[in-house]
Amino acid sequence: MHKPAQTSTPIASIMAARWSPRAYDETATVTEDQVRALLEAARWAPSFGNTQPARYLVGLRGTPSFDRILSTLNSGNSAWAHRAGLLLIGVMVTTNEKGEVPYAEYGLGLATENLVLQAVELGLIAHQMAGFSAEAATDFFGLPDDVVPKVAIAVGHPADPSILEEDWRIEREKAPRDRVPLADFAYADTWGASALSD
Repeated sequence: MHKPAQTSTPIASIMAARWSPRAYDETATVTEDQVRALLEAARWAPSFGNTQPARYLVGLRGTPSFDRILSTLNSGNSAWAHRAGLLLIGVMVTTNEKGEVPYAEYGLGLATENLVLQAVELGLIAHQMAGFSAEAATDFFGLPDDVVPKVAIAVGHPADPSILEEDWRIEREKAPRDRVPLADFAYADTWGASALSD
């Protein structure tokens, strides 16, 4: 299922194609080569002072890491994410030899967007989730004190929305995408004054 963004002006096709589906094909696999490409894309994201704070916990379906990550998800997310071919948790390393890493969360966000866009390039789908237990992830993976889990990510192959079974989940999957109007997105001179002409 494709839901390209309805933009006010053309943007890169990979960005227009990116969205966050929940209907995954549980019979399809994510290959190790695809995992490598996802992580390589994330590795080359920009970061403050090249501090590179992003790291990922990786679980291919059928592995103990997948099961560990799945068990950290809240019930709303685990209801569909168990069908994904790959689950990850994005973590940020908050200190290095110089002390606290500035903008570590921002760096992880940039890396994760690279990962998600690479998924689109590979013909995969990805969904980022805040609904997971960072504490459980820390315990399961033995994370050091300066490594903070911030986001869970499901990656895999798309399936028909009917796989979600419940009507409200299916309708949410099919619903049109929307964003704040561009005129309300960027301001100039003073707050609320659009930076763009009509």
